[in-house]
Amino acid sequence: MFEALTERLGGVFDKLTGRGALSEADVDAALREVRVALLEADVALPVVKDFIAKVRLEAVGENVIKAVKPGQQVIKIVYDALVETLGGDGAPEGLRINGEPPNVIMMAGLQGSGKTTTAAKIALRLTKTDKKRVLMASLDTRRPAAMEQLVTLGKTIGVDVLPIVAGQTPQDIARRALTTARQSGHDVLILDTAGRTTLDEELMAEAASIASIAKPNEVLLVADSLTGQDAVETAKRFHERLPLTGLVLTRADGDGRGGAALSMRSVTGLPIKFLGAGERAEALEVFDARRIAGRILGQGDIVGLVEKAVESADREENEKLAKKLAKGKFDFDDMEKQLAQIIQIGGLKGVMGMLPGVQKMKNQIADSALDDKQVHRQIAIIRSMTKAERSKPDLLNGKRRARIAKGAGVEVAEVNRLLKMHRNMSDMAKAMGKGKMPFGMPGMPGGGMPSPEALKQLGSGKPLPGLNPQSGLPGLPGGLPGLPGSNKKS
Repeated sequence: MFEALTERLGGVFDKLTGRGALSEADVDAALREVRVALLEADVALPVVKDFIAKVRLEAVGENVIKAVKPGQQVIKIVYDALVETLGGDGAPEGLRINGEPPNVIMMAGLQGSGKTTTAAKIALRLTKTDKKRVLMASLDTRRPAAMEQLVTLGKTIGVDVLPIVAGQTPQDIARRALTTARQSGHDVLILDTAGRTTLDEELMAEAASIASIAKPNEVLLVADSLTGQDAVETAKRFHERLPLTGLVLTRADGDGRGGAALSMRSVTGLPIKFLGAGERAEALEVFDARRIAGRILGQGDIVGLVEKAVESADREENEKLAKKLAKGKFDFDDMEKQLAQIIQIGGLKGVMGMLPGVQKMKNQIADSALDDKQVHRQIAIIRSMTKAERSKPDLLNGKRRARIAKGAGVEVAEVNRLLKMHRNMSDMAKAMGKGKMPFGMPGMPGGGMPSPEALKQLGSGKPLPGLNPQSGLPGLPGGLPGLPGSNKKS
């Protein structure tokens, strides 16, 4: 979402940090480029003006000009200004769901913004993380199959959905949902309201009447982050008519310019509570201004990555794997689980995007052909093996490899590369079993990014250069192909 902005700002700050000393003219020149970068990212002009004014006030002071590393000081000032613009330095603001049940969450937004999918994502999060009993209800009587979509999503994630009764108005459905939630002992009721392709008085009046009936604890506006300034205008218009309490930005995994996130907090004064980063029900991130600012400045989000890994981790499976690794064992079943976990926590692109310095290595990453298709092909190869072959790779002679390649729809050479990768991982597992190497991420000396050579070899089956036994990301139970385990303590 912030890729273009990160790249532009990275270029500006590289120039600053490359200088031994900074003059006021140097700072002004850099801030002009920052201004252009923010405008190109579709940040609202008043927000850009206010942002640049705050940064300049701090950056041209004597403490910065005479600092040992003035370039780093300016970056810190920009980081602090980004955090303030995005919502402040405090902890993320959670949902207001601790009142007398049922606590009502009302979803609002334009058609196509992702309200229904987001409602299901929030319901799943409340169920799994907060251990709440949730009821969802669709109040969208206009969009074809809108109610059926919510029913289907509810079945998929195991959350109750209000039964459909034909002919009821949205207001009637809201009243019935409230009664059902009270009688059934649900902690939270999520109301998925109707949207339109454009803002109109009928939509606003309907949403306002539902809010007066349900008296929601939370009214969340769901906005498509790829629409940029249109999303900001939508938020302003809704906020004028509805008691909005927070924002959710969807499609944050897209190639948007990120301006909506930077503008919406300033323009509306409302906190951004979540980012939707994919179609999967688990693809919902709590919005943390500090982490997002770090991502924008190319510092990554290791904490967020570890949290994703921990959320997707199966403790029992990890314990089993740890015991096997302690004995120096690692078979293709274990490898498949590790590869599947990479996909579950956002895929290779998602993982790499949360690592520090990744933006500066974009070309090397592109050259290395690292993508989720490669991981899916590797999983397909493993699934084309027999049970015996998975547990005993030595059985895989030329004839068997040809059969597996045909079954997976790949070339034999790709099967061979996977076997080499497994061999490397097995060797690491044996070393771990002997206490010679902790769990970690190969090719990441000191916990940093892999070298370009390591990226090109990652997944090729070749040994990774620069392996440092002290490297690794604590708590990351999967990672990238070549990582056999986790040092997460249960």
